[in-house]
Amino acid sequence: MMKILKYILLSGLLLWATAVSAAGTEEADGEPFNPKEVIFEHLGDAYSWHVFHWNIPLPVIVRDEAGGWHAFSSARLQHGGEYEGFRIAEEGAYAHKVVGTGADGKEYRPWDFSITKNVLALILCGLVMFWLLFPLVRWYKRKPTEAPRRVKGMMEALVEFLYKEVIVAILGAHAKRYAPYLLTVFFFILVMNLMGMIVIFPGGANLTGNLAITMVLALCTFVVVNVSGRKHYWKDIFWPDVPVWLKCPVPMMPLIEFFGVLTKPLSLMIRLFANMLGGHIIVLVLISLIFIMSAFGAAATGGATVVSVIFAVFMNTLHVLVAFIQAYVFFMLSTIFISLAVPESAGHKIEKQ
Repeated sequence: MMKILKYILLSGLLLWATAVSAAGTEEADGEPFNPKEVIFEHLGDAYSWHVFHWNIPLPVIVRDEAGGWHAFSSARLQHGGEYEGFRIAEEGAYAHKVVGTGADGKEYRPWDFSITKNVLALILCGLVMFWLLFPLVRWYKRKPTEAPRRVKGMMEALVEFLYKEVIVAILGAHAKRYAPYLLTVFFFILVMNLMGMIVIFPGGANLTGNLAITMVLALCTFVVVNVSGRKHYWKDIFWPDVPVWLKCPVPMMPLIEFFGVLTKPLSLMIRLFANMLGGHIIVLVLISLIFIMSAFGAAATGGATVVSVIFAVFMNTLHVLVAFIQAYVFFMLSTIFISLAVPESAGHKIEKQ
């Protein structure tokens, strides 16, 4: 518990320090503190990783309209720079994205395969998952009769709880088939949530607060559910057990059921995105109040600093809980949706337990 409290306090202080550095950079440039710009800079994707006063450049890999490939450092595009006909748009439909100038002189968006901040963060989250789970696998290969300790013991307890109390309890005989996917989803979301709370490299990327990432995760569950669907699943959608007049001649209930198939992954996507993005925004707004109140004098700044940091640490503590809850909710709902696609799994529940 003390380690968790130390982490939360350190995270809050680092967040405050990051905001200070952002404010200091703007003031050094002769510009007032812009909370909107600072907040969206922390939440958005980028072609570099901002760490206090330094920018770590990342690889830009694009394919132009003629089919040619270009690979170079994003440092060449910083501060409005242009390289090989490409630049980072500052406004418009492609704001903050790499754009090129075509032969006709018009701006266009090339095929972009760059290693952006979010892409690198996804890779790092994958490596953290390997570091957490693969030692546990190797332990059981070498010492199958001994219980692991420390991090491996904690991971074993968590995996066993998720598998026995959720996956087996819901899916029954199909548990082993779907457990790899479901456990991967849980730990991947959890690691992304927790890494996003660390405000400096290698954390700080707003992954689960990015709608594109939560959409892909929800789409994966959508594909697994519908590929696994048995005849009972499809019958309940296109010919449910309701009075005939609700199905024919106007297929009202089949349309409602089919709409439900689409809204399930949509709810997974929006729930995870909104909860994680909201937590980040609240903390950043609280820290931004320090610099907004600086216009009212030293006394107001000091009071705002104390109040903002206390509330930011409290919200960070709550955000840790939300990180676990949202990973668990996504995992549990995915398990339930799969069980609806293979309804006979419920009949094996008691037998397996």
